[in-house]
Amino acid sequence: MSEHKSTKVALITGAGAGIGLQLTRRLLGEGWEVAALIRSVFSEEDSMIREAISKGQLRVYKAELTDFSQLRRVLNEVNGKEDHIDVLFNNAGGSLPELRFSPQGREMHYELQTVVPYIVFMELKDLLQKGALKTVVNTSSAALRHVKRFNPDELPRPAGFKKLTGPYATTKLALSLWTRELAAPMAAEGFRLISADPGSNNTLRPTKKSGLPPAVKLLMRLFFSHPSQGANLLWDAAFKRTGYPSGSFVLKGRAADLPYAETGSKILSMMQRIYEQEFNAGWY
Repeated sequence: MSEHKSTKVALITGAGAGIGLQLTRRLLGEGWEVAALIRSVFSEEDSMIREAISKGQLRVYKAELTDFSQLRRVLNEVNGKEDHIDVLFNNAGGSLPELRFSPQGREMHYELQTVVPYIVFMELKDLLQKGALKTVVNTSSAALRHVKRFNPDELPRPAGFKKLTGPYATTKLALSLWTRELAAPMAAEGFRLISADPGSNNTLRPTKKSGLPPAVKLLMRLFFSHPSQGANLLWDAAFKRTGYPSGSFVLKGRAADLPYAETGSKILSMMQRIYEQEFNAGWY
């Protein structure tokens, strides 16, 4: 636990690999303390990470975030051990190769990329209120621009599946829409909420089956940037406070418009209903 509130603390979901790992490394290098919500473990071969864990600069909280029983436990643990959070990076996500469902029965992209970030924010809101920056950055995607048809009612159980432009893209869109919708009421409490596209990064892992179309995987291997670029863009979204009003979707360094903006209030209501009637109802 950090000893005083002058210590800078960031919480990152999906911190164990790819963009999340590079963001963790940058924050540690800048003197931050990091609370990492991951489902597995950090590599023991990473000396920087190993040293940060041994010093308590990096604190690891493990859970499968799409399982509400595990999510409740780990968020309770964070609230019990951390004394404040300055920046929350809701970064966990990914593109799956086929249609899958969470233990709660919702489509997995939707659970992880739309629902869980809302719950994490709401459950850690008190810790963020104690921090200096009160900033939330939700990792979105430029893939949302390719959504041709969008019905929020279909998010939990889509009728079909397409790699990248299907549930992955629609749930990133839903994430950015509720971020924008929630920003105004949260501004009254001093919070700043941003969703940001981290750009084109090579996040392929040999041990993980990708949900990307073959042509995209080839382009990723040949031309996409190292995940540190994506980490830098998320960093900019958090700390370059001019030009990114609360609620912005940051794309290529600028606040960009979101399609299907008229559905934002409905999506936010869906998040509130799941949180209040399902997630909170599971506490005992």
